[in-house]
Amino acid sequence: SCYLLGPLSQSKGSRSFESIFRISKKTFNYICSLVKEDMMARQSSYTDINGKPLSLNDQVAVALRRLSSGESLSVIGDTFGMNQSTVSQITWRFVEAMEEKGLHHLTWPSTEAEMEQIKSKFEKIRGLPNCCGAIDITHVVMTLPTMDPSNNVWFDREKNYSMVLQAVVDPEMRLRDVIAGWPGSLSDAVVLRSSGFFRLSEEGKRLTGKKLNISEGMEIGEYIIGDAGFPLLPWLLTPYQGKGLSDLQIEFNKRHAATRMVAQMALARLKEMWRIIHGVMWMPDKNRLPRIVLVCCLLHNILIDMEDEVFDDMSLSHHHDTGYRRQNCEYFDQSAMIMRDKLSLYITGKLLS
Repeated sequence: SCYLLGPLSQSKGSRSFESIFRISKKTFNYICSLVKEDMMARQSSYTDINGKPLSLNDQVAVALRRLSSGESLSVIGDTFGMNQSTVSQITWRFVEAMEEKGLHHLTWPSTEAEMEQIKSKFEKIRGLPNCCGAIDITHVVMTLPTMDPSNNVWFDREKNYSMVLQAVVDPEMRLRDVIAGWPGSLSDAVVLRSSGFFRLSEEGKRLTGKKLNISEGMEIGEYIIGDAGFPLLPWLLTPYQGKGLSDLQIEFNKRHAATRMVAQMALARLKEMWRIIHGVMWMPDKNRLPRIVLVCCLLHNILIDMEDEVFDDMSLSHHHDTGYRRQNCEYFDQSAMIMRDKLSLYITGKLLS
């Protein structure tokens, strides 16, 4: 059936499906199969401006174009030959259907075997053993009316209005745990502490798998890594800070930064590919925005799970938060400091031995 309506389908044929949607036909068909039941359940009366009913493929094409191009409703409406309100309704219906049917693409590893594979891939990057994830935070920038005082909470330290997305990423850039919706005025550390990931880890319901025995009586539990904006915790290792670091600490920081890069690259790709969250969003519905962000995260993972080639052509940038300076969190847990020192000794000792 015809995927593209209006001017897109009549265009010279030189622009391929892939170049318009930035995903392969195979991935597109898979996404259609996911949302089909939910999107076709309620008999929709979506039509183009000539009153022609829109097929499932047409609707998915419109929604994906809206999420991936970052173009306005009016531009997309003109492109596809339909009203702006139709574009908006279809996109929202697609978002709801993806939340319903796509969530299995964003899960924390549930088996020891899966986690062992993740750990070994992380270790291959720069030798950090027993690492289960890399955490990072990015800002979705919005334009909000300044005269409304209720918007002050969204005003962040870089003088933008923004909403935060926190993600824990695996070595293949899959997002494994996300939280979206907190205001940009909150520090990275506060967002972390407000997340389900923090609660589960603190309560010992996550990162409780195999410990690594590194020396007599010293075990390293499972952990994730994050930059200096996060607190140093037994399950979250951050880099050494300050001046006059020892060679050992510098070496640890280098490996830590190289390993953490997958999280920065994943968020850069997420925003580059799903451009609705890339630029400055014009007065978004703040209740709906976290759900749009979540669906962009699901789509990001689907491209990885489908081994879609689109990623191969993307630049390997790791700048996902241009204009945002790194934050510094002073909090540290005493036992985590000891653990980080032991881990530093262990990974450099392995070099020497």
